[in-house]
Amino acid sequence: MNILVIGGGGREHAIIQKLKEDPRAEKIYALPGNAGMAADAECHPIAATDIPAIVSFAKDHAIDLAVVAPDDPLVLGAVDALSGAGILCFGPRKNAAAIEGSKVFAKNLMKQYGIPTAAYETFSELDKALAYVETCPLPTVVKADGLALGKGVLICETREAAREAVRSMMEGRIFGDSGANVVIEEFLTGPEVSVLSFTDGETLVPMVSSMDHKRALDGDKGLNTGGMGTVAPNPFYTPEVAERCMREIFLPTIRAMKAEGRPFRGCLYFGLMLTPEGPKVIEYNCRFGDPETQVVLPLLEGSLLDIMLAVAKGTLADTPVTFSGKNACCVILASNGYPQHYEKGFPMTLPETGENERIYIAGAACKDGQLVTNGGRVLGAVAVADALPDAITAAYALADRIHFDNAYCRRDIGQRALTALGGNA
Repeated sequence: MNILVIGGGGREHAIIQKLKEDPRAEKIYALPGNAGMAADAECHPIAATDIPAIVSFAKDHAIDLAVVAPDDPLVLGAVDALSGAGILCFGPRKNAAAIEGSKVFAKNLMKQYGIPTAAYETFSELDKALAYVETCPLPTVVKADGLALGKGVLICETREAAREAVRSMMEGRIFGDSGANVVIEEFLTGPEVSVLSFTDGETLVPMVSSMDHKRALDGDKGLNTGGMGTVAPNPFYTPEVAERCMREIFLPTIRAMKAEGRPFRGCLYFGLMLTPEGPKVIEYNCRFGDPETQVVLPLLEGSLLDIMLAVAKGTLADTPVTFSGKNACCVILASNGYPQHYEKGFPMTLPETGENERIYIAGAACKDGQLVTNGGRVLGAVAVADALPDAITAAYALADRIHFDNAYCRRDIGQRALTALGGNA
């Protein structure tokens, strides 16, 4: 089979390596990919948002399955365009991708169908939003309506901070048109859990849970990032919590989308907060999370290709989906200064990896035949082990064998999970 993976980060590298395990995956293309994944896929410099060029490429290369991984092309309608050209796709159509593309849509969907989430108000006028922050409970959360690279959420401890957040989004447009509308919502407390799920619009199969680490610095300090590391499974996500989430959140969401005429096929990501009142939805994503994918897919048993084909064809109910029961840890190596200003172009030295190790490359280019850094999040060092402490230790041991100037990483990935398990650092 000829397979096309759209995107160019660590998530896409993880998807490509997992697809490669199936002998039917004869040829894998990545648009645009990056130099670090060139050993696993044939990369072509077509932007993930250049939908006409993607469709043309897919037709010219007789693509049997296209996997649209990032949020931007999904929200822009890449699956609609590819499907219209007769290409089988893994990923939701544009009207279903709105579950991530518009936080206002997502919040209103949850309210209408009784899916537990934070109390909220939505605003399209600056003066009304500013008036609301003078009386809302503190702390409060201000969210840009549209896509903002995972950074369009500001937690505000004071009214002054809330006013500044609203002004920066709606007036200053720090997130562009994504901030034309804002959601101001209740601040929830409790452990956070990420749950990716396969769904064909009728059947939903959750993947193993994970725990992300969003802040740039140890101790959950510093700026929000796209994610500095992950562990799976998440020890806070017990079988009892999982059963409740399936009953109160997962299945109601799929049924709500179908009822709205927006059946969701692909990977639906549930960002959850386990509050004292029970699990609530913080956010939906219309695709695999990054770097959650980097710890979830190494634990998947069997063929990812089989599952993706079943999702695309609507036969997920007849397809087994199983996970190994082991633990995984991903440590992100980033360029110092990320998520703000950082230098790139530093040569990278990568070690050979063992059976239970993976290196998923997110930001790399090739210069004079040498792999060099080319992004804020450069790569993920991943290890799998029977026990979580061993997976964490092995992931850091792998990270320490990787070298490039200006590298930094958090040194406490997985520590909250170990505490939950009764372990220690």
